Amino acid sequence: MPKTVIIGAGSGFGARLSIDILAHPELREGTIGLVDIDQESLDLSAAYVRKVVDMHGCGVTVEASTDRTRLLDGADFVVVAIAVGGPAYSGAPYYHEIAIPKQYGVSQQIGDTVGPGGLFRGWRTAPEMCAILADMERQCPGAILLNYTNPMAMLCWIMNEVSPIAKVGLCHSVQGTFGQLASYIGKPPAEMTHWVAGINHMAWFLELTWRGADAYPLLRRAMDDPDTYAKDTVRFEIMRHFDYFVTESTPHMSEYVPYFRKRPELIEQFGLHHRDPEPQASRSGRWAEDSPMRRQLDGRDPISLVGSHEYASFIIKSVWTDVPGRINGNVANDGCIANLPQGCCVEVPCLVDRTGIRPCIVGSIPSQLAALNVSNIASQGMAVEAFIERDRRKALQAVMLDPLTAAVCSLEEIRRMFDELSQAERELIPWLA
Repeated sequence: MPKTVIIGAGSGFGARLSIDILAHPELREGTIGLVDIDQESLDLSAAYVRKVVDMHGCGVTVEASTDRTRLLDGADFVVVAIAVGGPAYSGAPYYHEIAIPKQYGVSQQIGDTVGPGGLFRGWRTAPEMCAILADMERQCPGAILLNYTNPMAMLCWIMNEVSPIAKVGLCHSVQGTFGQLASYIGKPPAEMTHWVAGINHMAWFLELTWRGADAYPLLRRAMDDPDTYAKDTVRFEIMRHFDYFVTESTPHMSEYVPYFRKRPELIEQFGLHHRDPEPQASRSGRWAEDSPMRRQLDGRDPISLVGSHEYASFIIKSVWTDVPGRINGNVANDGCIANLPQGCCVEVPCLVDRTGIRPCIVGSIPSQLAALNVSNIASQGMAVEAFIERDRRKALQAVMLDPLTAAVCSLEEIRRMFDELSQAERELIPWLA
């Protein structure tokens, strides 16, 4: 039976993913390994998963360790959802990646996948991702790596360059947005279909149907309703001008393009805001004393064995049982999208069965969508080269190519901002110091 190792399990993600796995009757045997460098959080996650296993009589062995090499032997699947250098969204280094660009007028609401925040997060995270791949090559070379760590496109591109390990990047934006679109047009998701391709957080609903007919006329009609438009201002505005709906949320999408965050009045007009993370790291979150997961662990609330819409457990099930499935995954562009650069990271439909994860050939996407994608791929590609070559000048140029940063700052301002960020993170990214 399958052995799944979850690296970064202490945040609560490991517990959530374990429930997803155990929600499939076919996967209630085998091993779930939980890894986290935070012993306290790891212990809570392990206790939670063991409680679920015992409650439902599953034949799953739960292992836990702060050292991943103790659990990787014989793994079939390795799920990675990590933060390097500090908590993902509070304290340093995340605080610096938001606060320093803000001083130069670069407003970031999330700052984990593009922009100065996303690029520096990628450079500080990539060495650990590469180390995980190296451990897998030694201990479980036949395993599939399922990555949830951001910046998704940049990290997956780097991993594709450095290791032959089978891998795919996973996000919930396609399935999450599909549900939102169904609600916008007032139709049941079960009666709808989609075909989505592009890059992570900027993939496009190339086809959206309801009962076999094009659903875009219904979506355009919904957009004309002020209340519906207000729920998703940036994405509807992009659809109004570029014809297709994009996968990631209004706050995320506003960071990928130069149109929405360059002036305070635009930020206000589109209902956006600037993130102001705490300077000091916070331990609040899924294991906070009164959080739902802590209440479930303590027996104050019941635990329901119901899976989420995250793709990981469906991949494990399809590979292990040979029951075919379809996901959207982040993979190398080996001809998947004809008018995007070869080798970049694209998000496309993938078929999954015992043979693995097989990306679909999409062909060319509409040229205006490709142009928007390429504006981000250029920065991502330069960032990947910078990391692999440890080239500080290319890293600076990657920030200069970022669409949002370029909409706000002069080249000299970007250089000064880059120098400040490099100094703030010199211990995490020494080759930039």
